[in-house]
Amino acid sequence: MSQNPNKTLDEILKQREDRQAIVSTEEALEVEKQEAIWADEANQETHLFNEVEDESPTKIFEALPANHVYAKYEDIDKDLLQKDIEQIKEKLGPVSEKDFQHLLKLERWSRGATFAGFFMIYLVTALEVSIGLGAFAFWTLGIIAATLVGVGNVTRWADVTHPILHGAYDKVPNIPLKYKKKGYARGTRRYIDWLDWIKPDAWEYEHNIMHHYHLGEADDPDNVESNLQWLINFPAPYWSKKIIVYAFACVWKPVYYAPNTMRILDNKERRINKQPETTDYNYLPFSETGIKLWKDFYLPYGLFQFVAMPLLFLPLGWGAVLSALIILVMAEVYANLHSFLVIVPNHSAGDIYQFSQPHKSQGEFYLRQIMGSVNYNTGTDLIDFSHGFLNYQIEHHLFPNTPQSYQQKMQPLVKEICLKHNIEYRQDSVWKRIGMTIDLMVGKDKVLRVEGI
Repeated sequence: MSQNPNKTLDEILKQREDRQAIVSTEEALEVEKQEAIWADEANQETHLFNEVEDESPTKIFEALPANHVYAKYEDIDKDLLQKDIEQIKEKLGPVSEKDFQHLLKLERWSRGATFAGFFMIYLVTALEVSIGLGAFAFWTLGIIAATLVGVGNVTRWADVTHPILHGAYDKVPNIPLKYKKKGYARGTRRYIDWLDWIKPDAWEYEHNIMHHYHLGEADDPDNVESNLQWLINFPAPYWSKKIIVYAFACVWKPVYYAPNTMRILDNKERRINKQPETTDYNYLPFSETGIKLWKDFYLPYGLFQFVAMPLLFLPLGWGAVLSALIILVMAEVYANLHSFLVIVPNHSAGDIYQFSQPHKSQGEFYLRQIMGSVNYNTGTDLIDFSHGFLNYQIEHHLFPNTPQSYQQKMQPLVKEICLKHNIEYRQDSVWKRIGMTIDLMVGKDKVLRVEGI
């Protein structure tokens, strides 16, 4: 179904707001660009946010596998799919206080892991100072402490920050501003709500706009196959490439995620000012972008986590400070590995689809969220909490600004719709998916592509 290009932007925004698909000015601009797609009678490939339309070959992608048993992309009734998907929200009703209380429970669990981890650090350092600890006892307790701090770090991002910055709870009556999109992690509240290597507004733009509205396209910043062409084409055995991936996973937030979110946000301003976009990362603080990376991304978190926090243990002596620093570095490695495990495989494997052109209707948008995403195993709140609720990635991409509790209730309804339309609903263990993702990263596998779409 093609949208009417003669409708005003306000009318389109109102329609999409009723479906809770627009939650920021940036996303409104995204829809404005989308109007150009609806009005593109020549079916030229239009790249959202680009100033120039460039012509590309029509048939550059591989055909679907001959043994494919699910409905083909072009054969799916996208109008009917849209109607079925949007009936889900009608069945579930409005976001309520109960959904907000579910968020508060997840926040308590996350904070509890962090505080328990720091208590364990205190226990380790106090015992080390008072009675001395053998190597086995120190590392056993230290690993437990690091894991708890790391779990708190990951779940604060995935279980709490993620839905709030999507505006998931904005329509709950009378909730505090700090749990709304316009109040959470803004200004100095970054230090209270979500202090990490990543600056909140940069991540919000990279994730909410560029990822969600360009899923599986060339402009998707989380397009793993595209981002890792340098490794895929590197002339080395697969096993050696996998070692590179494992090492990268230990530091992926400061090495990749922080500078990439900054680069993408900067490119937004460059497009507005009609300046050439940048593809480079400037890690050293000897240029304007390098200084910005250190000032706004690295130093706030780095100084707090690896200087201020260890110094809290100074009353126990410099040995305690060093022990705390070692454990916090271990916690950082764990947090990188855990977040890499649950985030990266969501849209990256040999059974995930990518697309050469932007979607042209809301129904097609919904279809791409299903075909371009995968879920992990789901179950209790504790299982979902440990996955950062990223095990409901299909449901999240269909309705990005709904609470985590909604996704649990949506899942059986979405599965029924997929069965009705003969669309594959992918759900596997996160351990299976990370293996498939690594195969993609090293060039052992490649994503699926629908010809000419």
